[in-house]
Formats: sequence, structure tokens, C-alpha cells
Amino acid sequence: MITLDKLHPHKGAKRNKKRLGRGRASGLGKTAGKGMKGQKSRSGGGVRPGFEGGQMPIYRQLPKRGFKNPFRKIFGIINVGALEEKGLEGQVDLARLKELGMIGKRYSLLKILGEGELKTPLEIKAHAVSKTARAKIEAAGGKIEILGDEA
Repeated sequence: MITLDKLHPHKGAKRNKKRLGRGRASGLGKTAGKGMKGQKSRSGGGVRPGFEGGQMPIYRQLPKRGFKNPFRKIFGIINVGALEEKGLEGQVDLARLKELGMIGKRYSLLKILGEGELKTPLEIKAHAVSKTARAKIEAAGGKIEILGDEA
């Protein structure tokens, strides 16, 4: 039977660390395995990642792609079904959903989508609402207030 006191690594599995520059007798003295002269033998020597010896690197040869819109609006989205599951009542807005942990802190805009069923009448304040969500909220007897982009 194997017990913890009998466990040990296989023979040859553990090796001592190379001790560089500790005298000629060690076999790794003097130049410490770095050879003679040159950039790679110096302290801090070597080339940065992507350096191709002065040739134009591949990442500069390839064209840039796409466009990042600096004015993009990032909405925190939530489905009406999730509001029903959580058992929310009364007024629902971005601050309350953040408080409950249903929407991340980084979002400053709220969009309601229509997946799931809604039976509770809710008073929703959001920046955007899908058509199906609007229909389901109003069918349940709720109200929707569309907020301006304060973000």
C-alpha cells in the first residue's frame, strides 16, 4: 500500500540547478555557458520579441485591419425573462440592476431585450428597448421610460 511517507520522485527526476560562473572546475565558469563576445553574451543582451535582424518584421509588413469606433456605445443587456426570474417589482433601472449584480459595473447604458416571459408589471427606465421587450412589458401592464445617453 502506498502512503504519503513512502512517496518520492523517480530516480533522476530531480536535478540540481545549474550554477553558472562559479569557477573553471564547474564546467560553467568564466563565460557561464554564453560563449565569447556578442550581443547575447552581454548582460541584458538579446533582441526584443518580433525582431528579425533588421529585416522589416512580419507584423509591420501586414496591413492594418478594421476600425475601432471611439464613440461606440456599450450597453449592459438584460432579458425580460431574467427580470421575472429575479422577482423584481416596481421601478427597475440601471443603478438597481448593478446593485443586484445583474449587470456589470463597467456599463453606463442599459438595453432590455425580449427573451423569456414577463408577468409582473414593471416600471422600467432604460436607454434602449427592443420591440419584443416593449410588447411584453406593456402586455404585463408595465411602463417604459427611454433615457437619453448620459454616458
